[in-house]
Amino acid sequence: MDYGKYKYEKNKKAKEAKKKQTIIQIKEIKLRPRTEEHDLNFKIKHMIKFLKEGAKVKVNIFLRGREVDNTELAFELVEKIKEAVSEFGTLENNPKREGRIIHLMIAPIKTKK
Repeated sequence: MDYGKYKYEKNKKAKEAKKKQTIIQIKEIKLRPRTEEHDLNFKIKHMIKFLKEGAKVKVNIFLRGREVDNTELAFELVEKIKEAVSEFGTLENNPKREGRIIHLMIAPIKTKK
């Protein structure tokens, strides 16, 4: 067998495999527990847009000062976000707290084409 033909076939198969794979993007949104209602709604609209495009959304809630001790506001914010994006995405895992940051990952709901 010709080596050039072998290399050509190998490259052709690799290109076909690459066409079929999907690349998952992760978009990041940063919030604070005391974010105003209008600003929160604006960020939620962006989250919904990203989820419709098929990207995952990572939400980081930053805690400062005394907010670290009283995380109730932050977890209320998490609940608001969950309710707002429930028809477009689902939580991948429970919110994690790492020091002063609460991480939340939202994956888009898969639809049949």
